[in-house]
Amino acid sequence: MSTMPGLKPPRPIPLKDRASIMFVEKGQLDVIDGACVVVDVTGVRTHIPIGGLACLMLEPGARISHAAVTLAGRAGTLITWVGEAGVRLYAAGQPGGARSDRLLWQARLALNDEARLKIVRKMFALRFDGAAPERRSVDQLRGIEGARVRTLYDLLAQRYQVNWKRRAYDVGDWDASDIPNRCLSAATACLHGLTEAAVMAAGYAPAIGFLHTGKPLSFVYDISDLFKFDTVVPVAFEIAGKAGKGKLPAAGRDVAGVVRRACRDAFRRTNLLERIIPTIDEVLAAGDIAMPDPAPAPDAAAHIRRRRAERRCWSSRLRMRLRGCAVGSLYGSSKFVRAPMSVCICGARAK
Repeated sequence: MSTMPGLKPPRPIPLKDRASIMFVEKGQLDVIDGACVVVDVTGVRTHIPIGGLACLMLEPGARISHAAVTLAGRAGTLITWVGEAGVRLYAAGQPGGARSDRLLWQARLALNDEARLKIVRKMFALRFDGAAPERRSVDQLRGIEGARVRTLYDLLAQRYQVNWKRRAYDVGDWDASDIPNRCLSAATACLHGLTEAAVMAAGYAPAIGFLHTGKPLSFVYDISDLFKFDTVVPVAFEIAGKAGKGKLPAAGRDVAGVVRRACRDAFRRTNLLERIIPTIDEVLAAGDIAMPDPAPAPDAAAHIRRRRAERRCWSSRLRMRLRGCAVGSLYGSSKFVRAPMSVCICGARAK
């Protein structure tokens, strides 16, 4: 069995005991002496506690070696390739370290009507700082939420003096929207990228939502809605107001780019990513269905014993084939004599 240099594969740390996210920008990640390090242009090494992270986010300018990716996979750490401060999610590795306990828990909650309603009510309470109305279904709460969101848009438009009509955009035609809607679309896209990285780092499925359903990022929309009016929506309206008054510099005529950079700075300033993963667990816990215990960590010694048993199995097959050739040569036969079939030690039949 091929092994990496250094110590034996680490036993994964439970996700709840890890730090959430680490960003790496402009450096080469590699494994040196069994440890993950990032090397800058001057050759200075900085140790990365790969086994103590839920997610390693690689920003533009970061490069990673095959050995570092392998070590992260063994430690159960998600690697994502993102834009600056996570405003774009380009690619991701193995979500949640290939764990299934959180995925199964999320699916059970989504398929249980009573648990799903409790979770939607919890999200409503977190978003609007008050309990949801009693005796309302998920569809009714969705309608109430839509009305309150429209009211919040109107209030923000008045605060930043934006000529706001309504939320309207065409996914296939970016230029068809007015400036306020373009700013809002760019801002929410940044938040969705950051939230998707957090959802995957925590080991959940982006598509299994509760209030939003039937879309590839339904759960991402559920979670990002809890934060967008505290983070990116005010930023979008502020920039739209400046653009409407002609107060953006000549270099800032691309309002989408200005919004993305402002969201990047807001994410770093507020440490938003540090809040998302605990909020996900808090929301799902409202469903009153216990999370299943995670599967035990793989035993490295047992894995080595299994691989050795497989080698002995193949060695046994090879010896029987060579024995058949030797019998044919001994009796001067022009054909090989097939050795009798037998059961190998690993349970496979030799042919």
